[in-house]
Amino acid sequence: MSRIAALAVTSIALALGLGSGPAAAGAAENAGTGPAATGSAAASYSCSPGHLCIYSDWNGGGTRCQWPDKQRANTADDCSFIQRGQNVRSVWNGTGHRVQYYTKTNYNSRAGSTPAGSGGNLQGSYQIRSFKPQ
Repeated sequence: MSRIAALAVTSIALALGLGSGPAAAGAAENAGTGPAATGSAAASYSCSPGHLCIYSDWNGGGTRCQWPDKQRANTADDCSFIQRGQNVRSVWNGTGHRVQYYTKTNYNSRAGSTPAGSGGNLQGSYQIRSFKPQ
C-alpha cells in the first residue's frame, strides 16, 4: 500500500471514529499496513513503565523485547526475535520522551518515531535495529 493510500485510509478511519483511543492517536508515524489496534492500547501492550517495547506481532503480540535505556545502538544484542531475523510489527513507547528508531545499527536509516506514552502497529516490513530520543 502506498504511503498516500495508507494516510488516506487512516484519515477516513479517524474521521469515522474508528481510530479512537491511544493506539490510533499516538501510533507510530510509519504505521499503516498492519491490522488496526483495537480497544485500550495500554491494556493490549504489555510494557513496563519507562521502557521502549517492540513486538514481533501486531497489537503488542508475539515476542516482546524491552529496554529501560534512553538509547540503544544495537537491539540485536539482546532481542531474540531480532536475532532470528523477524521484523517488528508493533511498538509501545512507555518512556517520557519521543523515540526515533532506525533500521540499521548505530542510528542509521531512520524508520520513524513514536511519542511518549503511545504506540501501535508498524508496517511490519523492517527491524528496529537502534533507537534514541528525538
